[in-house]
Amino acid sequence: MSATYERLLVPVNGSPGDQRALALVADLVHQHPASITLVYVVEVQQAMPLDAELPAELDRGEVALDRAEHFATNHVAHKLTSIVTDLLQARSAGAAIVDEAIERRVDAIVMATSNRVRHGVTTMGETVAYILKNAPCDVIIARHAADRPA
Repeated sequence: MSATYERLLVPVNGSPGDQRALALVADLVHQHPASITLVYVVEVQQAMPLDAELPAELDRGEVALDRAEHFATNHVAHKLTSIVTDLLQARSAGAAIVDEAIERRVDAIVMATSNRVRHGVTTMGETVAYILKNAPCDVIIARHAADRPA
């Protein structure tokens, strides 16, 4: 890969895939320093107001962001100019991630995923599909096997 990435957005969800995505970030920025934004999106159901109080979901998001930031600080920080975390509430995680990428003018979104079976069809999910279709920047995805840890 010959692209130089200075600003990266890394969506996290608290899964082992978060570390996989951050390890990929370390590989991507091995020669040029970069800044990363770690983002966790709490999806709010249509029946609820967008600013609804969702303490359990927000707590999960904080834990996921803390773990990802800790991993980045200990394994990638020497290659980074800054690490920023952002906890968002939105109707759609994919749309929120794309909006964040636009707002922060990132060079790439780096994320991990695994295949899921929905209605008998193998898919990476709606969030990944939305990001691939709508992101204004490069999208780098690491897909790990469902039967082994990321």
